[in-house]
Amino acid sequence: MAHPAERILLGPGPSPVPARVLRALAAPTIGHLDPQYVRIMDETCAMLRQVFRTSDALAFPVSGTGMAGMECVASNLIEPGDEAIVCVAGVFGARMADVLARCGAVVHAIEVPWGETFTLDRIAEALAAHPRARLLGIVHAETSTGAFQSLEGLADLVRARGALLVVDTVTSLGGHDVRMDDWGIDAVYSGTQKCLSCPPGLAPVAFGPRALARMDARTTKVQSWYFDVSMLRSYYHGTTGGGRVYHHTAPVNMTYALHEALTLVLEEGLENRFARHAEMHARLRRGLEALGLVYVPARSLHTLNCVRLPEGVDDASVRRRLLEDYGIEIGAGLGPFAGKAWRIGLMGHGATRRNVDLLLAALRETMP
Repeated sequence: MAHPAERILLGPGPSPVPARVLRALAAPTIGHLDPQYVRIMDETCAMLRQVFRTSDALAFPVSGTGMAGMECVASNLIEPGDEAIVCVAGVFGARMADVLARCGAVVHAIEVPWGETFTLDRIAEALAAHPRARLLGIVHAETSTGAFQSLEGLADLVRARGALLVVDTVTSLGGHDVRMDDWGIDAVYSGTQKCLSCPPGLAPVAFGPRALARMDARTTKVQSWYFDVSMLRSYYHGTTGGGRVYHHTAPVNMTYALHEALTLVLEEGLENRFARHAEMHARLRRGLEALGLVYVPARSLHTLNCVRLPEGVDDASVRRRLLEDYGIEIGAGLGPFAGKAWRIGLMGHGATRRNVDLLLAALRETMP
């Protein structure tokens, strides 16, 4: 296990990591308050604001995977007894509801069948039915179904009720457009291991002015010491006097890796990157449909392709052959799609013509 085999990662995550990012990961470890590290951390936070498309949000990488970002947002924006509405269309909407409830929220979950998405009318009905809700949570890219959720116009409904809009962008950031300021998102979280093509281990988050005001007005302590943004912001962004306050030993080398991954994203250009993901999705979709595979969602992500298996195709045996014969990993279905669907990721460094064509050729050889 000291020398794991290389894989072509085309599952729901992690995604392939570029050599430049791996080299950055191997740079010398220095102290987490070393002036060199503080500069790298500041640059990383500035690049995160660019990728989230926000000018004034507090943005930083939480030390932990994408679910740490979810817990950080939930624990800071919810006080015991607060009401929250969560849009559940798959595993990760359900997980958000669970995390908010563990933080003390009274959660009102609204649901659509797996593979579908929410209309503004459905969300407006929920907001009217629960006027005391202080937060509405929704998943932009539902990894369990491959469904893409539109966010435009949503903030107007949420803000009219005095609530905050919280968005899960774990499988969209860096592969689909995320416009925090333009779309009125108050708090957002993601993960490094998907479209940013960085190893798993950090969770980018961003809190807008309304979310920060909500945190400043809290009457109870944040239930999680580790995720308490009132302390984390003093470490990541400094105090009024400019000094940094020690909070925890940050994962220094992972910050190097994220810094390099974000540099690659911005070198390519966000619009170019989104166009590449769209082009590779279209290429894969044509090939999969020619093999008889049908997409689950009506509106599919470019980054995560969820397809139903044709009759007579054994899920586990095909995925095993792909892994053993070709070194290709794709993901199995979850929940009601277990054994009935595949989840194929085209994220970041993995969204290439070579990978698409290789996978399609391998599927033609392995499918009956």
